Amino acid sequence: MATPKAWRKSSVSGWALEHPRLIVLGDFNVHADEAASGPAMDLVLAMVALGLTQYVTVPTHQAGQTLDLIFAAGVSVDPITALAVPWSDHHALKARLNVPLSPCVGGEPICSNPYAALVDCLRGTWLTGKTRPMAYRRTQLEALGRFLEENRCEILQAVNADMRRPTSEAEIPEVSMVMNEVNNALNCLHYWMADESVSTNLATKLDSAFVRKDPYGVVLIISPYNFPFNFTLIPLVGAIAAGNCVIVKPSELSRCSERLMAELLPTYLDPDTFAVVTGGSEETTRLLENKFDYIFFTGSSPVGKTIMSAAAKHLTPLTLELGTQNPCYVDCNCDFQSAANIIIWAKFVNAGQDCLAPNYVICTTDTQDRLIPCFRHAIRRFYGCNPQESPDFGRMINDQHFQHVRAFLDCGRVAIGGETDECDRYIAPTVLADVKEWEPVMQQEISGPILPIFTVAGLEEAIQYINCRDHPLLVYAFSCHRQTLNRVLDCTRSGAFCGNDALMMMTLISLPFGGVGYSGFGKYHGKYGFDTFTNQRGSLIRCLGFEPLNYIRYPPYTENKLRMLKFGTDVRRWNSCTLL
Repeated sequence: MATPKAWRKSSVSGWALEHPRLIVLGDFNVHADEAASGPAMDLVLAMVALGLTQYVTVPTHQAGQTLDLIFAAGVSVDPITALAVPWSDHHALKARLNVPLSPCVGGEPICSNPYAALVDCLRGTWLTGKTRPMAYRRTQLEALGRFLEENRCEILQAVNADMRRPTSEAEIPEVSMVMNEVNNALNCLHYWMADESVSTNLATKLDSAFVRKDPYGVVLIISPYNFPFNFTLIPLVGAIAAGNCVIVKPSELSRCSERLMAELLPTYLDPDTFAVVTGGSEETTRLLENKFDYIFFTGSSPVGKTIMSAAAKHLTPLTLELGTQNPCYVDCNCDFQSAANIIIWAKFVNAGQDCLAPNYVICTTDTQDRLIPCFRHAIRRFYGCNPQESPDFGRMINDQHFQHVRAFLDCGRVAIGGETDECDRYIAPTVLADVKEWEPVMQQEISGPILPIFTVAGLEEAIQYINCRDHPLLVYAFSCHRQTLNRVLDCTRSGAFCGNDALMMMTLISLPFGGVGYSGFGKYHGKYGFDTFTNQRGSLIRCLGFEPLNYIRYPPYTENKLRMLKFGTDVRRWNSCTLL
């Protein structure tokens, strides 16, 4: 079939006319005013004749005229469904009618990606400017807050069904922390969105110089299974506050949580600007084939490399929050029982499936001997003599992950725990002593209830060991001496640092959170989340009435002009004068 010259190739929508307002005809976009006449209708008739479309959507006032033209052309209309619907509804109707997303011409797909139309629809909405006004952003944030408030019990039940996580352990990270982000965004949105004035030099003294906070456009958020609502919705708050259209892709491993988000979130948020995509790695791969304006990923480092590779094909900026081995240094001068209580609690939250948890303890041999009894006491205090019967201890997400984590029990020496129950996906809170550097448990993120202890000669060797490995997401340190904590803080590199505590820094929306190096890049939480999804657009506006002042820039160039221009643009050091 010949392609009219008026049409251009689009990677998302097939052949589309260059016009800001589009309607859909099958898998083709046509300008509304030309939908029922001229070359556009000729193409429609050809599409129908060749079986390239099963339905036609047009403005209501043109529905009858369009069908009349199709019938008048003598085209077989079996099966054709004529729908008079607005542009924003056609994707949902298309899914309901089970219409194929990739029609073919000569056996070659016009648009083979199943998510291309969705991304294109969101981008079309974003280009209208719908998400930019503050009132709209506030409306969406308030709707997200209602989702949390009205479905609190359902959220906690879903998390419990996925990982047997107790309600008391899930409420703060999955509901309260997200609600804090929503409330903070609503409180501060006016200040975040405001243009930020900047200083000017002498040459631009009469100009207006400022930073405009622009949204990126259509962004993609991919989240992991371990904290499904926290790691999905907190980035979503920043993306909405920044004025973006958003697609979220929850982990397929947390099935109940994924289903809840897919079913309920679209009933609260505007479907023109927000969507949930479900599925596994294959669906994620196809989704990443599309061009996004920003990608936010939380998960493992190996998957993060795949995400980054996909983003590079479109030069898409992104944030990666990646799980790594978080070291926990315990000094010989320490309240051992207090340190043990905090470490055990932080490590075994969600049965150790937490990228923020301490991954291993690093200390001297003497400190190890003193810590192990304290660890045993803390485990019994928190979970009883048989943690499997405790309602406060979770389970592995699935059988495959259970097998993966259980293999680590062959490393080192089991000092505490070590019991497993495959039918229950249960691994007891376990402490491994005398672990060697080369063993698998020290080579990758554990993401399970196993805490290895790696021994060194002292503080300096501990710092050297931490620094010779990939930069972690978090470094923990416990000591009674502030100098020791500062030494670890000053001499190591990580996304975040916590001394004499664990996990609680995540409750502070005033602190940025994110990785560095192998643990990722980019920050979020609070205003940092808003900034992540915002293009800081440097702007300068000058009055045309100042043209006489511009002559020093223009040819013909002279030494006098250059001297004046340098004087007006040079930056000079402060306090450069000294008295002799």
